[in-house]
Amino acid sequence: MSDNLPTVEFPAAIVDLTYPLMRLRQALDGKGPVRIVAMGSSSTAGRADVVPYPYRLEMYLRQYFKDVVPRPDIRIDVLNRGKGGEEANEELGRFEADIFREGPALVIWQVGTNAVFHNEKYDVDIVAGNIREGLAQLRARGFEVLVIDPQFVTKMLWDDRAELADKMVRLIREAANEAEVNLFQRWSLMRHWHVQNNVSLEQLIDTGDPDKLHQNDWSTQQVSLALKNAIIKALGPMA
Repeated sequence: MSDNLPTVEFPAAIVDLTYPLMRLRQALDGKGPVRIVAMGSSSTAGRADVVPYPYRLEMYLRQYFKDVVPRPDIRIDVLNRGKGGEEANEELGRFEADIFREGPALVIWQVGTNAVFHNEKYDVDIVAGNIREGLAQLRARGFEVLVIDPQFVTKMLWDDRAELADKMVRLIREAANEAEVNLFQRWSLMRHWHVQNNVSLEQLIDTGDPDKLHQNDWSTQQVSLALKNAIIKALGPMA
């Protein structure tokens, strides 16, 4: 990838979260470590030499509460519960061990990519139903939830996947709205970079990935920064 990295925008209309993060705010006002669980597939788990967003988010949040809002009493742990190749169908079975037992102040659920990528294996309508079921379980237990939709990359735009990706993004948005949980619009954000900021698809993906599905280190960093900014803004002013 060229050293001349493009400049990208984080439009508030795309990045800002709908609901305040009250449970996370309360945890940050308390004592002891603050846990965030990141559930998802390979872009959560990480692959090759790309540092995935959970580790970056942990670093950015810790840095924020060290340098911007000095709170030496706060320790934030982002627990990476990503597993490559999985979708909501399989992830529901991991909720008890990977989310419920941890008692996190915030659950981040990255979902929907494999429903499109492995379109021979999954039915997006069934996946959407499992997303709704998962959100219902999380809400019933009082968890605060932030859903992340798929990445805007080459593989998701090939052949019949483009229409399927649009449908999956729409179904995730509808599920998040119905459950009244936050949605981080990764798809729309990366599309904005491509269309409005003239970032090529080659600059967004890991060119060493033969599937042309996974983001590179730079675009993962930008998404992670946008996510951190969205979370900080949704927390509101902190002393």
